[in-house]
Amino acid sequence: MSVVSYSDLLRFTLPEIAVMVAGLLALTLDLTVLRRSATKIRFGVAALIGCVGCLVAMYGLTQAAAQYSLPDGMFVMTPLTRLVQIALLAFTILTVLLSTSTRVIGHIGEYVALILFATVAMLFLVATQNLLLIFVALEFLSLSLYILTGFDKNSRQSAEAALKYFLFGGMSAGFLLFGLSLLYGLSGSIELPRIAAAVSGPVLDPLLLVAIVMVTIGFGFKVAAAPFHLWAPDAYQGAPTVSAGFIASSSKVASFFVFGQVVTLGLASAVGRGAFRGYEPGWVPVLCVIAALSMVVGNFAAIAQTSVRRLLAYSAIGHAGYMLLGLIAHSPRGTSALLYYVITYALAALGAFGLLGALESAGIDRIADLAGLYRRAPGLSLCMLIFLLSLAGIPPLAGFFGKFYIFAAALEAEPHLGLLWLVLLAVAMSAVSLYYYLRVLKQVYVADGAADAGPIHTPLVTRLVLWVLAGLVVLLGCAPGLLLNRIGP
Repeated sequence: MSVVSYSDLLRFTLPEIAVMVAGLLALTLDLTVLRRSATKIRFGVAALIGCVGCLVAMYGLTQAAAQYSLPDGMFVMTPLTRLVQIALLAFTILTVLLSTSTRVIGHIGEYVALILFATVAMLFLVATQNLLLIFVALEFLSLSLYILTGFDKNSRQSAEAALKYFLFGGMSAGFLLFGLSLLYGLSGSIELPRIAAAVSGPVLDPLLLVAIVMVTIGFGFKVAAAPFHLWAPDAYQGAPTVSAGFIASSSKVASFFVFGQVVTLGLASAVGRGAFRGYEPGWVPVLCVIAALSMVVGNFAAIAQTSVRRLLAYSAIGHAGYMLLGLIAHSPRGTSALLYYVITYALAALGAFGLLGALESAGIDRIADLAGLYRRAPGLSLCMLIFLLSLAGIPPLAGFFGKFYIFAAALEAEPHLGLLWLVLLAVAMSAVSLYYYLRVLKQVYVADGAADAGPIHTPLVTRLVLWVLAGLVVLLGCAPGLLLNRIGP
């Protein structure tokens, strides 16, 4: 094992250190100097410190060497990793800004610090190819998200959601750790490329197949794919609204990226095939089944929902199925399509939850509560139109091109259109999703609201952030090359 000096380690991890220091500083100031200050001032100072920390980390990433790594895959920086880390930091800034105008939940320093700590975990998660650090970072991220889910101490629903999230998360961590330990036992290494080289052979070891299933179960929970999705609807509904948006956006980006690293690098010799009448054992057929289940369960269950949050939760399960197509493609184009899809989905999802947070003051939670919203808040209604139509995959919004690229990558993955069955299912489920998104928009623009309902006023910061998110969704839909050219082929 190579030896790395502490100075090198410090230099490589400066962006993560900057965010961690910002979190600790926000927590310390809120508990000491600002303890008796007004809530608005405390939230403003904590948000400012968090945003500055993320901006410093972004600057550090742009000034660092193009590519470098630590021994044993502990820390690997590539242009693609840097892009994902910058995207995660941007989502954190937007989340913190949206949080400043939501319903007061108390313990402001702790709230902002937890968001920043979760971001640090995600930064490490996407920059490692080491099984040990992957598991540690995932658990650090999960612990932060459990607390954020149950942060509203006055809500029994929030406490119940956090408990379910924690119990399912603990169980999935056991499956993941068992699968990773099997990979280590079979290969004698915890570095993903070395694992792939060690387990390669003409016939897959039965224990390797068990490891594939266990690892898939563990990551299936993290990305809320069926049938490992049972925590998602309760967590999305019970968590503070912006926390739910953070879970649906940033953690989705990081989890899918590291899941892709594990299967494409660590299990590169156990791909298999999921083609119709061309099955071969490996991780691809396992993901094909999970993708199909996620699309069907998520989209059909969303139809029956009356809560907007639960509808978005089941929608997220369906989108996890679409995203898995990018992994199933196991090609550079599939990776590019997956990252474009998951980043643009995160923009729309964070925007949708941020918008719901802005509507909380008006008591809006159910779909029926949105009746006549365009009269009360025309700007917010337009943002909702953009976010939901992008999630549905309507051109020229970013969601349409995300689905187009990921479906095309899946079709190219197998000769003779072997995955055509899965792509056709995805197209059919997209049509189903359009139905329930239009149900929401019908309430916003067609249904008549209460005659005495007055206009809804939202803070300037919230409006600006929502317009930025909506503008990015439109911009990346009209000019997808702005993102795709930076991701790769």
